[in-house]
Amino acid sequence: MTKGWSKSDWRAKPRVQMPDYPDAGALQAVEAQLAKYPPLVFAGEARKLKRQLALAAEGKAFLLQGGDCAESFAEFSADNIRDTFRVMLQMAVVLTYGAKVPVIKVGRMAGQFAKPRSAGTEVIGGVELPSYRGDIINGFDFTPAARMPDAGRMLQAYTQAAASLNLLRAFSTGGFADIHRVHSWTLGFAEHDKAERYRELSNRISDALDFMSAAGVDSDTTHHLSMVDFYTSHEALLLEYEEALCRIDSITGLPVAGSGHMIWIGDRTRQPDGAHVEFCRGVQNPIGLKCGPTTTAEDLKILMAKLNPANEAGRLTLIARFGAGKVGENLPRLIKAVREEGASVVWSCDPMHGNTIKAASGYKTRPFDSVLREVREFFGVHKAEGTIPGGVHFEMTGQDVTECTGGLRAVKDEDLSDRYHTACDPRLNASQALELAFLVAEELSALRSEGKRMAL
Repeated sequence: MTKGWSKSDWRAKPRVQMPDYPDAGALQAVEAQLAKYPPLVFAGEARKLKRQLALAAEGKAFLLQGGDCAESFAEFSADNIRDTFRVMLQMAVVLTYGAKVPVIKVGRMAGQFAKPRSAGTEVIGGVELPSYRGDIINGFDFTPAARMPDAGRMLQAYTQAAASLNLLRAFSTGGFADIHRVHSWTLGFAEHDKAERYRELSNRISDALDFMSAAGVDSDTTHHLSMVDFYTSHEALLLEYEEALCRIDSITGLPVAGSGHMIWIGDRTRQPDGAHVEFCRGVQNPIGLKCGPTTTAEDLKILMAKLNPANEAGRLTLIARFGAGKVGENLPRLIKAVREEGASVVWSCDPMHGNTIKAASGYKTRPFDSVLREVREFFGVHKAEGTIPGGVHFEMTGQDVTECTGGLRAVKDEDLSDRYHTACDPRLNASQALELAFLVAEELSALRSEGKRMAL
């Protein structure tokens, strides 16, 4: 995979969605400094994640990937990390019960600092300035100074990512993730007259846990109930940062992205001959590839050959993001392309990015009903095609924000201004994220029941 490849080869390829730094000397100094720092994640962890994703490709595990749209320097706090981690654990418990397989927990955390934008500049009050591209690149404030790309921000991003990972590792192994504690947090979630099916599923999970305790299987007798594997991921957009943190695995002698366990290529940066594909094809981490309506079958075949030439199980996750009402016309043709190549992939659903609209109030939002619809369509297509829906990918937060409309608590357009905190795209709040987990659990349970019926 890495024959004839070096981590700086991307610099000779066409680049998009990346800043032009005004001070080349400062950029070189930052890159040199980052190159001396320890990697944020370790090769063995990335290899373990790849093995688990290989199971998801076979339907023997399920990928739950979620977290912030764009991590913020200003909003960084231990409480925010804890709350998002907690909701991810809650969702995982619900999904584990529905799928009856292990749930692979991957956060959009400790690295999701850069964002692609649809336009290079924006205009407010007649003033045109460079677009905000995430805190690792420039500032959110609409001033010429803030919007100037600053290489020094990479050092702050590294420091924040390291601190986030330190806390996440402590939460994962220190008792906070005990399954009994996590499930108790879901019990009061659906106190609503429309939530009967959620309460019923929650009660069944409680009964199962009670039975396990009565049988002597609890957190004191097995560490598997009190700790979890939790991985980090982000879009590998800022390649100077990615290259600086690329390391050689001391065991295999192969290059690994040290910035996160899993990195993905966005729908705007997936050019087969582009810089982002060139960098990602050489590192050994699991790679995600966003697939939108403009992804052609031919491009997908080329990308699969470049990113996973050995057809290694667990290496490549295809993250479908079409928009509600568009899955049926797009996903089957990509499934056909994968079949024709005999490719091993994990199919994951991103129901967020294709469902962004502008509300009457002027806020960018995502109707929760559209998010739910795209998830249902994703599962429906895979059922019809006889293929495996291997995961879901959400932008969400543990905070009680009002950014996506709808859900059991019925966030309305006029409510968006109450707690609209995102620096970029609207996220599901904790209640909406958990509601979505119950829906996915129902879909997975139905698939499992159908599989049993067919086996008979």
